[in-house]
Amino acid sequence: MGAHGHAGHATLPMTRVAWAVLAPLAVLTVVGLVVLWPSSAPVPERPSAAQEFDGVVLALEPQECPEDAPEASGGCGTVTVRVDAPDGEREVEAPLSTAPGAPELEVGDEVVVAAAETPEGYLYGVVDHQRGPQLWALLAALGLALVAFGRWRGLTALVGLGITFVVLLAFIVPAVIAGEAPVLVALVGASAVTLSVLYLTHGVSLSTTVAVMGTMASLGLTAALSEVAVGALHLTGVTDDISTAVTSTYGIDPRGLLVASIIIGSVGVLDDVTVTQAATVTELGRANPSYRFAELYGAAARVGRSHIASVVNTIVLAYAGSSLPLLVLVVADNGSLAGAATTQLIAQEVVRSAVATIGLIAAVPLTTALASLATRTAEPEAARPA
Repeated sequence: MGAHGHAGHATLPMTRVAWAVLAPLAVLTVVGLVVLWPSSAPVPERPSAAQEFDGVVLALEPQECPEDAPEASGGCGTVTVRVDAPDGEREVEAPLSTAPGAPELEVGDEVVVAAAETPEGYLYGVVDHQRGPQLWALLAALGLALVAFGRWRGLTALVGLGITFVVLLAFIVPAVIAGEAPVLVALVGASAVTLSVLYLTHGVSLSTTVAVMGTMASLGLTAALSEVAVGALHLTGVTDDISTAVTSTYGIDPRGLLVASIIIGSVGVLDDVTVTQAATVTELGRANPSYRFAELYGAAARVGRSHIASVVNTIVLAYAGSSLPLLVLVVADNGSLAGAATTQLIAQEVVRSAVATIGLIAAVPLTTALASLATRTAEPEAARPA
């Protein structure tokens, strides 16, 4: 009983210190959201010569392709589509696309039709399938699985996921488009997600507060390392047509956008590691109230090393998997992975993985030390009966 009372008194100063650190960070985050929040002024639209409409495939008229035509995924011929245009429904004809990756069509498919105006009239083309209902069904299945397994925690995780999307789509992306500094916007957005989602998902406790502190410190380190690495490797952030279009159309700093993407991509994995370490230290402290700081830190650090070993592989594989077509193309063009590794395309992905991993590694000892300070108990002698 005496040991637990001593532990309670030992954690009180750390609780005050934790809130003394987090309170200014929370205030700065709120101020950042208010100052950087995008105005309602219209953003510049990307110029486009085509309009897009929803449609339904009514008929297919395949034809034999000419001998000199490239290999086609959709074949040659025409497709008849009923289009839902603003001035009413109409039936239009479009050629079956012969481009790689063109949609494979069947009668009854719901599709997206592009219409481009020419001196001779409108030209139509089927550019994609509609996927709204399927995506909503998949998201509903995800929500049901989370709630069925996690129950209340699963529900709070869903709400936290919703908050993350709101911050991304209502603040980060519009603020960057409006011309705010991408790195600053990313830091404020990542801080808002960390503060709101961690407390919502894991509750208001000293363990969660320590995890938030570890995440914030590691995010700052990740941002600093990203700036240094991007500058040292002379990365511009412009590597494909999409990044070129974003830069030329909206005037966004591509280098800053690259650093911002690394920061945002690190938040989720950092949350996972810091919450796990803080919870591990808390449980170890409860199970072994006689542990000193060094013993508590050592035991939790061993768990953290195992966690890091698996998470690091996850980070690398996640980046490699998302960039697999790019890796295939670059290696095929260069003839070897060693020759391709120094290209900007591959170097950019290496920087993403390396910087995120270093920030992740730093989060383990930092969070473990903070949690050990917060949960350490009295000396072993104090825990023994007199």
